[in-house]
Amino acid sequence: MENSQKKQVFLFYCAECEDLARQVASQSDHITLQTIKWRTFDDGFPNIFINNAQDLRGQHVAFLASFSSQGVIFEQLSVIYALPRLFVASFTLVLPFFPTGSFERMEEEGDVATAFTMARMLSNIPISKGGPNSVLIYDIHALQERFYFGDHVLPLFETGIPLLKQRLHQLPDSDKIVVAFPDDGAWKRFHKQLDHFPMVVCNKVREGDKRIVRIKEGNPAGYHVVIVDDLVQSGGTLIECQKVLAAHGAAKVSAYVTHGVFPKRSWERFTHKDGKLGEGIRLLLDHGFLPAYCQSRGK
Repeated sequence: MENSQKKQVFLFYCAECEDLARQVASQSDHITLQTIKWRTFDDGFPNIFINNAQDLRGQHVAFLASFSSQGVIFEQLSVIYALPRLFVASFTLVLPFFPTGSFERMEEEGDVATAFTMARMLSNIPISKGGPNSVLIYDIHALQERFYFGDHVLPLFETGIPLLKQRLHQLPDSDKIVVAFPDDGAWKRFHKQLDHFPMVVCNKVREGDKRIVRIKEGNPAGYHVVIVDDLVQSGGTLIECQKVLAAHGAAKVSAYVTHGVFPKRSWERFTHKDGKLGEGIRLLLDHGFLPAYCQSRGK
């Protein structure tokens, strides 16, 4: 009876998210994948066609997006703006990673808040037959960015931490786990969701021209320590945290991040061509926005 009341959802996706969309659809009989022809004209501008558009009337529709580079945002926005206009019952945009604004600091006149620009564009998605549309984002990096969205959309902010907790409880050493945060910001964001685990909080201090990671509170000695953060870019903070935790006696160090970004192939610092661990940490990524579990021995 409960299953019969669930909504049937037509799920569209960008080309980059095809594998992820198929895995999502495989989890439920209530999700039907739909396709789009992502073509271009001779001048390079998009020539897009939504397949089976006439069948979308009165249906619940979702779009799985990835704004991984500036070059793919415009073509996806074109589809995102078009789908609600096909007389659909509801429209949901799933944008797992909100990319812009990760490093923005409004410190002086002239700084441009590109995260606010992106939020304004998404806030102007045309309403569907069912009213304002939903925008689903996982672990947005700067929490204040949730207030950038206007009233024409309903932003929904989720976290990948439940996936981490599920994984930690499956580990054979689940009773010997300590959660570590690389800085106070990560602690503020996640500690309430993980407060049943012992914790270690690190911070960065400046020594000359270098920023050194140190343990601010907590004791990792003898434990499997799991570093938790929302995203990783160069991986430098993870590496320095691993070093200091190992130096203080951690039996094993793992790391969890919701978003493994790794610009400029920075993931390579975690690997060696011979398959051995690089920099003391091995990263196992799952679909970009899903958890990254990084394991190493604490030595």
